[in-house]
Amino acid sequence: MSNPEAPSHRRKRGLRKTLIAAASAAAVIGGTYAIVAPAGASPVSQGAVGPHVRRLCSQPKPGMMACNALQRTDIVAKAATTMGSNGTPSGFGPSDLDSAYNLPSDGGAGQTVAIVDAQDDPNAEQDLATYRKQFGLPDCTTDNGCFKKADENGGSSYPTADSGWAGEISLDLDMVSAVAPKAHIVLVEANSASMDDLGTAVNTAVKLGAKFVSNSYGGPEDSSDTQADSQYFNHPGVAITASAGDSGYGVEYPAASPDVTAVGGTSLKKDSSQRGWSESVWNTSSSEGTGSGCSTVETKPSWQKDTGCSKRTVADVSAVADPATGVAVYDSYQSGGWQVFGGTSAASPIIASVYADAGAPASGANPASYPYANTSALNDVTSGSNGDCNGTYLCTAGSGYDGPTGLGTPNGLKAFTAPSGSTGGGSTTGSNHTPSHRHHKPRR
Repeated sequence: MSNPEAPSHRRKRGLRKTLIAAASAAAVIGGTYAIVAPAGASPVSQGAVGPHVRRLCSQPKPGMMACNALQRTDIVAKAATTMGSNGTPSGFGPSDLDSAYNLPSDGGAGQTVAIVDAQDDPNAEQDLATYRKQFGLPDCTTDNGCFKKADENGGSSYPTADSGWAGEISLDLDMVSAVAPKAHIVLVEANSASMDDLGTAVNTAVKLGAKFVSNSYGGPEDSSDTQADSQYFNHPGVAITASAGDSGYGVEYPAASPDVTAVGGTSLKKDSSQRGWSESVWNTSSSEGTGSGCSTVETKPSWQKDTGCSKRTVADVSAVADPATGVAVYDSYQSGGWQVFGGTSAASPIIASVYADAGAPASGANPASYPYANTSALNDVTSGSNGDCNGTYLCTAGSGYDGPTGLGTPNGLKAFTAPSGSTGGGSTTGSNHTPSHRHHKPRR
């Protein structure tokens, strides 16, 4: 039931992600924006991981994180100009997610959701506009104050563009738009995929006013993770989500942090049930499926009561992640237009946006505790497995809590709202602590 051995240290900086996937045609939105298209070859490390699926980012290396986005390769990309006025993109759209998870169609008003990713997507705002126009969502632009793009320090010195992370950024922005269409969106781009750069971007997102921060990336656990917790993720009163990973049974960081809501992945299908939908653990192959398991590093939070793991257990909740039942995304930089994406990279911004629909967390709260106080307000996922854990709940779904899907998927907003009468909403180890924004020694 233990996880694969984690590396003993991490470097603060590593080599930047290899740039740019296969060339894609440029597109123009409404004759207003010039869309930048990448050129060059896709690195083989980004290749296929299952039938008709490829990773947008190469596997993480020591000291580096990798995005958890997966792209369907059997879907022919369609630019906005060729979709047609009556065309419908493949993959689930906003109305599907609202229906599946019993969500309001106009959620997020008055809230700010931040997306933290590495590298730059030069087409981020333009592609966001295309997605929102396609689905009849309100404009979210720099000019109207709804959208803001920043570097990891809050400025406009954006990092080097990268096609894989650009696809991740499109997925994240589109999922926030789908689930919390009236929320403001802040995109913070880290200089590299190191935990220090990404963590700095998390701190910046909070400084910019976001009460909800999604992190769709991860890497192997490490002994310095607890230091990163205090440096980057200790923000009481802010709902921080992190994807559980796409490589099946095993734990990634930062999903293992007790300061975040760890988000697992499901396969989501329409059916004839009263709900109209069914879900199971997402597991496509031995190398592709939602992450889960028992941390080897992190202390168990006080609100997590499962008995088969003495430390932090992943995940807390879940949402759709299977590329075979994936979501529609518009990405002109990496893929040339409309595509179907999956991975727990889809699930993390979905859950962050559900938190936003539910309203700002209580001051001093750790919102990761909220679902544990409202377990009946979730869709319990009871079938499927993501690996070999001797048949235990750490990799096998069942009634109640399990590793791959946590407590379940959203069924309305109650599970993501502060419990009645709560002021703190729970803590990681029994007491809330004040976030530190001082300069710390670099994470090894």
